[in-house]
Amino acid sequence: MMRWLTAVTQRNLLNMAVVIFIALASSFTLPTPVWAASSLGIDHGHLTACPSSPNCVVSQGADAKHAIEPIAYHVDRETARTILLKVLTVVPRTEVIEQTDNYIHALSKSRIFKFIDDVEFYFPENESVIHIRSASRVGQSDLGVNRIRVEQIRLALRDLKI
Repeated sequence: MMRWLTAVTQRNLLNMAVVIFIALASSFTLPTPVWAASSLGIDHGHLTACPSSPNCVVSQGADAKHAIEPIAYHVDRETARTILLKVLTVVPRTEVIEQTDNYIHALSKSRIFKFIDDVEFYFPENESVIHIRSASRVGQSDLGVNRIRVEQIRLALRDLKI
């Protein structure tokens, strides 16, 4: 009888500990991501500027810390867009979630922690360039991942002679 009572008491204590843990955990709020959907896309012919954190690069109107060159192309705009979409299918953990005739928005997830980066491409009408913005949604440093990703995409497009 005593053994059974001890087992029941241990189980009840464990259940109470789980309930207390869940109650405490639910009282904490997680930080809100620093990105917002409204900070994406094209506004008056420009991609959104980077925040002050170093985990973003953009090819339009950026300071030296965030600047990256746009990707020049020598084919028609639709061909460049089609080839870029094909290249994005082989970029690891990257998925195109929005596309129009002059804009592509993709999400790239980090391998281990699954952090999400927004990668945007803008094809202005009167220029033969693809403007780029790649930014982490959370945190400060990305260890240069956004810049490296864009440069790898640039090299792939160069190899495909766009």
